[in-house]
Amino acid sequence: LLLLLLAASTAATSPGRLVPYDLLYADGVRAYLAREWGRAAELLQRALHSYAGLRAARRACRASCRREAALRGGGTGVAPPPPHASPWVSAGGVGHQPLRGLASPAEGRRRPVGDCRGEGGTRQSVTGVAAFSPQLKKLDQAVSAAHTFFVANPQHLQMREDIEKYRRMSGVKSDNFRDLEATPHWEAYEAGVQHYDADEYLQAVARLEESLTEALSALEECRALCEGPWEDEDEEEEEDMQPGLYEAIAAHYIQVLKCRQQCVLEIATKPGRISATEDFIPSHLDLLQFAYDQVGNQALAAECAASYLLFYPTDEPTLEKMKQYRTELGEDTAVTARESIQHYVQRSLMEKKLIYYAVEHLGGTFNDPDLWTPDELIPESLKEKHREDQEKQKQETVDVEEREKRGPLPFEGIAVTMDSQQMNGTQRVVFDRVLTESECKDLLRLTKAAGEAGDGYRTRRSPHTPHERFEGLTVLKAMQLAQNGDVDWRDAKLLLQASEKSRRIIESYFTPGKKLHFSFTHLVCRTAVDEEQEGRMDLSHPVHADNCLLDPEGQECWREPPAYVYRDYSGILYLNDDFQGGGLFFTEMDTVTVTAEVHPKCGRLVAFSSGKENPHGVWAVSRGRRCAIALWYTHSQEHAEQERVKAEELMEQWAVEQDQPDGEEHQADHSGRSSSELPISGSGARPTSRRHKPGSDRTQQPKELRARDEF
Repeated sequence: LLLLLLAASTAATSPGRLVPYDLLYADGVRAYLAREWGRAAELLQRALHSYAGLRAARRACRASCRREAALRGGGTGVAPPPPHASPWVSAGGVGHQPLRGLASPAEGRRRPVGDCRGEGGTRQSVTGVAAFSPQLKKLDQAVSAAHTFFVANPQHLQMREDIEKYRRMSGVKSDNFRDLEATPHWEAYEAGVQHYDADEYLQAVARLEESLTEALSALEECRALCEGPWEDEDEEEEEDMQPGLYEAIAAHYIQVLKCRQQCVLEIATKPGRISATEDFIPSHLDLLQFAYDQVGNQALAAECAASYLLFYPTDEPTLEKMKQYRTELGEDTAVTARESIQHYVQRSLMEKKLIYYAVEHLGGTFNDPDLWTPDELIPESLKEKHREDQEKQKQETVDVEEREKRGPLPFEGIAVTMDSQQMNGTQRVVFDRVLTESECKDLLRLTKAAGEAGDGYRTRRSPHTPHERFEGLTVLKAMQLAQNGDVDWRDAKLLLQASEKSRRIIESYFTPGKKLHFSFTHLVCRTAVDEEQEGRMDLSHPVHADNCLLDPEGQECWREPPAYVYRDYSGILYLNDDFQGGGLFFTEMDTVTVTAEVHPKCGRLVAFSSGKENPHGVWAVSRGRRCAIALWYTHSQEHAEQERVKAEELMEQWAVEQDQPDGEEHQADHSGRSSSELPISGSGARPTSRRHKPGSDRTQQPKELRARDEF
């Protein structure tokens, strides 16, 4: 034991040996904050090297233990020791304890002070390298580090801006954008799928075989790392859950099995994605079966089909193909599944059986990662809950289908393009075909005619960025301009009609039976200032919420003045898409994790609740002119838009002067639209299952603050 301890201490402290990665990372961060760029670079790179070495050492040690256990007749290996057993006691006498010393003699007694891995593996340290490498004039390293982090964190706004900055630098080459932690199986898989889709089956076979081999290898590495102590668990909680030695051993080994089962999700999740690719291993075999068939290698095609049937033994198309292959190869030809796949399936089923037994008799839960798990493997006592979950999911699907079938919208032809689930949030929706192309053109003509006379800002600049020019037009100002003969009355009226149509759509979708009042309506255009775009790093509109003050650091949104606390729903009705940038995006409360994006186009209406559940911003408009009608609604009548009432009065006066009843139009005007397309009043809402409980705070906000919240 003393020799092992001595070897461990030497490994952790000698020059050239592994030093605890978390200590290196913490020292690197301190050097970074002190602007000691050279020292920060050295320490953070050593932290990456140390972490990679630790993982490699663990894999090697645990593989060695499994081989030794197999030689002793212990099967696939000895279970790791319980977390609270003596450091040198395990079910097999030696266990994995030498590995603790190999990593760090203190690792079992302290928590890392700074995990260099973050959410993207070691990519957290890589982003530090990306930050200081430019200071060291090492652009190639900076670009590679930034790209590596961005691959796994595509929602990170600051890194997105840094990447764009690097692309514009003259000294940066396309080859510099390298993923330093690229996973071999994903690179091969994506290349194989591309060849497959292009009907290049020979190339597809080579890359898919490579991907499958690398994926199975990565799976074994992941499974090895499931063993050993659970460093991220709270010690007190472990003691509560594991009152005795045998209970601790059982609980820990079940956790190891569950971890091993989840490894398939890890290798099936592409860097930068949250969700894993379903049936990742079986999909390789399915693609390979077809590709081999296309290149005329029926023997290997049959082998892949037989392997696929291990996952889905009743899959009719594959069974039919097997009959075809047997006929072509001859009935006497033996067709068997691949040995590696047989081992994979048999081992996985054995582990599932153990886990389900433990869940049934000892309690706990198990989220089975595989779709192919046989139903008969699940204990009867757990099947009922499994069926209930399936029925609940099925019913939710039916409810959605029924809601879409009956169409809660008061107008024909309008489509729900994305709902809350598709937009990864709550109280969000995108509608298309709210306006026709001709109606968009008429409203764009209104913006051009009213551009100089409209209620934009004196400097003709955006209140949010110096890189764009901002122009706005309220419904009352539009009617006054029409009254003075500066714009066409029909275009001004169309602004009223389009905004009212949007209100009725949003009301019927989110709050059927509960009146939504206009809070503010603004026809807004943002134009990129050509000479101000070089080196631009900002947004057209920073991330915010519409009825509360967003506090990203505190993960809170304060519903108090000067926020527009009375707003309940928001909407944007887009008029064009002939510009670059300008898309709407939603984030988490941290304002950097993008959850959904909406690309503008004529007649597209995006609507959402105005609270902290929907922080949003607008990407920079880098070229052209982006126009949209920004809409805010409230359930509070006392905060209804008074300018709109005056605007409607002016419209009624004009209608009387034209000897034409309000609400009617010529059957077709110069744009080809008729009044029936955009009714001004009446709800016509159909009931839906969506409800909203607005806040009670009704503090009035001054009109001067409106500019801060424009989309």
